[in-house]
Amino acid sequence: MSTAPTTTTATSDNLKGYRGPGRALLQRFGVGVWSEVEIESARGHFRGLILPRSETADDRHIVLKLGSGYNVGIAADSVSAMREVGRREAHYKIPEKEFPYDPQKPNVMLFGTGGTIASRLDYRTGAVIPAFSPGELYGSVPELADICNLRTEKLFGVFSENMGPEQYIKLAQRIGEEIRAGTSGVVIGHGTDTMHHTAAILTFMIQNPPVPIIMVGSQRSSDRPSSDAAINLQCAVKAAAEGDIAEVLVCMFGPTSDEYNLLHRGTRVRKMHSSYRSTFRTLSDIPVAMISPKEIIPLRQDYKRRRSDREVTVNTAFEEKVTILYYYPNMLPDLVDAIVDKGYRGIVIAGTGLGHINKPLYPAIKRAADAGVHIYMTVQTLWGYCGMYVYDTGRDLMTLGIRPASNMLPEVAYMKLCWVLGQTDDPAEVERLMLTPVSDEITDREPYNGYLCYQGGIPEVQEFLRTIKR
Repeated sequence: MSTAPTTTTATSDNLKGYRGPGRALLQRFGVGVWSEVEIESARGHFRGLILPRSETADDRHIVLKLGSGYNVGIAADSVSAMREVGRREAHYKIPEKEFPYDPQKPNVMLFGTGGTIASRLDYRTGAVIPAFSPGELYGSVPELADICNLRTEKLFGVFSENMGPEQYIKLAQRIGEEIRAGTSGVVIGHGTDTMHHTAAILTFMIQNPPVPIIMVGSQRSSDRPSSDAAINLQCAVKAAAEGDIAEVLVCMFGPTSDEYNLLHRGTRVRKMHSSYRSTFRTLSDIPVAMISPKEIIPLRQDYKRRRSDREVTVNTAFEEKVTILYYYPNMLPDLVDAIVDKGYRGIVIAGTGLGHINKPLYPAIKRAADAGVHIYMTVQTLWGYCGMYVYDTGRDLMTLGIRPASNMLPEVAYMKLCWVLGQTDDPAEVERLMLTPVSDEITDREPYNGYLCYQGGIPEVQEFLRTIKR
């Protein structure tokens, strides 16, 4: 392979995001962003498209888009030779096709909150192009037109970690308006990191909806062959357009393969893996349904059915001065005191075991309760109930002012306490609202098949897996 510079001139315009050793490497071989190159490095031979780098990324690597669709980072100091074999112009506009209207099909509204709902890969440039308008979505996922008439509205553009009460309230209000206007169902495109938080608060803010409210996202972007974006969107739109489950639901991958999605109740779902496509799991219960682009198969019958009326209760109360304390051994009382001093009105504790914390915290808990702070106990095990009557520790904590939150997930209890304290500060009314289930956030019992942990290697698990994975 030749190591001589090619005819491309490496300028600041085509070195976007590169600095330090990475930038020096591109300048050395006279290549830049959007150059298709062959590289010899200490890790082997590579061919791909040089992609731009974020200004916050490290300066020691260059990034290639490989022919497989995956990206790879190559350390600049490992490269011995590089040759430009082509160049591609960047085109960021998605060709739009008019979304066809069929009066026989249901009408669905898709709200965007900032996560990529669907996107397409421009193979000439390697760029991932977000799609959002109906025409763009139709161009990206044409199967949507077989399901419904789709409208879209981008409410805000934030990463999911930046979702908060401002966004929750506006989203709940717009969903209520769409329902009253006659939509057949609502889909919400959302980043996956905090999707379960938003699903919980929407369940409390929007009660008794007559149509499905479906949250959807993707774990892997559309520039990867293993992207889940298209199937997730198809399933979510089908659930909203044709489904009979009129609740707030999360629609995401079921198994690790492209077989079906699951519909999870908004108060019992949690993101359980940082990168798996099947990251969302219903905890201490079972999902509401399996869904594919072709069919919906309920897994239970105790869901709220679709109705023909347009009645919905929207209550967007929200108190921001609420926090979660994840208990750990040797947690010091000044942490609780500081929370009280800062004016917090509610604390959700994720305690150990059945809902326990250490004795040095007791005086601080008593001071917080005496100051009018509402304190609720959940369990950090995630599965199981808060059982504060079993041991002296639990009974002592209840005497100090902590209330058990049954088997509410910590994040759900947090969202519910924010919603409840936005309406009342009366301890009795707070407790009544907190412990009165709205949508399965507290259950009478947990099914045996709601707790399933694959512990690899042990004989009975391996035998079970052999029966389903041949």
